[in-house]
Amino acid sequence: MAYKQVIVVRADLGMGKGKIAAQCAHASVSALEKAEMENPGDVREWKETGQQKSVLKVAGKMELLELFEKVKKIFPTALIRDAGLTQIAEGEMTCIGIGPAEEREIDKYTGKLKLL
Repeated sequence: MAYKQVIVVRADLGMGKGKIAAQCAHASVSALEKAEMENPGDVREWKETGQQKSVLKVAGKMELLELFEKVKKIFPTALIRDAGLTQIAEGEMTCIGIGPAEEREIDKYTGKLKLL
C-alpha cells in the first residue's frame, strides 16, 4: 500500500516562492503532528517508504475551505493561517496539509487538482 502527504496551496495570493515554501512546511509539519496522534501506523509506513509528498494548487479561498471541510473528517488535516508578518494579511488561509494517509484514499479528494 502506498502512502503520501498532500499540501494544497492557494494560487490567488501572489505569494513569492520563499513564502510558499514556508507555508507548505507549516502545513506538512502540522498535518504530520496530527497524523502521529491519530494514525501512527500510517505515519510509520509513510516514513519507511520515502515520505512521498505532492504539492497541489487551488484557485482561491473558497475552494481551499471546501476541500478542508471535506477532508478534515477523514484524514489528519491542518489549515494554515498566515501570521501577517510579511506578504499576507494576518489570519489569511494559505494552504492545507493532508495526511500522510493511503494514497488512493487521498487521491479521491485531490486527484483532479493540478501540481503547483
